[in-house]
Amino acid sequence: MAHAQDPILTPHPGSTITPEKVRDGIDLQINGRAYRHTGDPHMPLLWYLRDVLRLTGTKYSGEHGEGGYDLVLVNGKLASAIGTPMEQLEGKSVLTVEGLAAADGKLHPLQQAFVDEDAIGCGYCTPGWLMASLDLLNRHPQPSDSEIDQLPNLCRCGCQTRVRRAIKRAAKGGHA
Repeated sequence: MAHAQDPILTPHPGSTITPEKVRDGIDLQINGRAYRHTGDPHMPLLWYLRDVLRLTGTKYSGEHGEGGYDLVLVNGKLASAIGTPMEQLEGKSVLTVEGLAAADGKLHPLQQAFVDEDAIGCGYCTPGWLMASLDLLNRHPQPSDSEIDQLPNLCRCGCQTRVRRAIKRAAKGGHA
């Protein structure tokens, strides 16, 4: 145990060591937790999520978010993580697929509906589908087939019919 007189803990008299001030940065909330990004303000949110926070559920979807694999909610609205630079997120709240389940691990009703309807396929597109579906259900609690078909997501495994059933199942049971 170190003591107050320990030379390692006591700066030399006349030392010029001073604590570094808190770095300026971009303060935001991600999945209910506070973060400060002190790096490149032009960094896309996707790379901050994946490379800095290691939240890898949000997938790369091309330079322009094609396919909807990179979708998240920013202040409750659907957004492309690759198309949203960190500088636009000051004071905002981001929800990723990792933030859907409850703290005890219980799946969000929408996630459970995807499991129940086997609407997962290979899984690459699933996080984007979940976020786009949540946004849709928040805006239209009982969405029509046409509204579901307008979601910006692609599934190369052919799960669209099962995804539609999952969204409707979640709508029947309430999604929030």
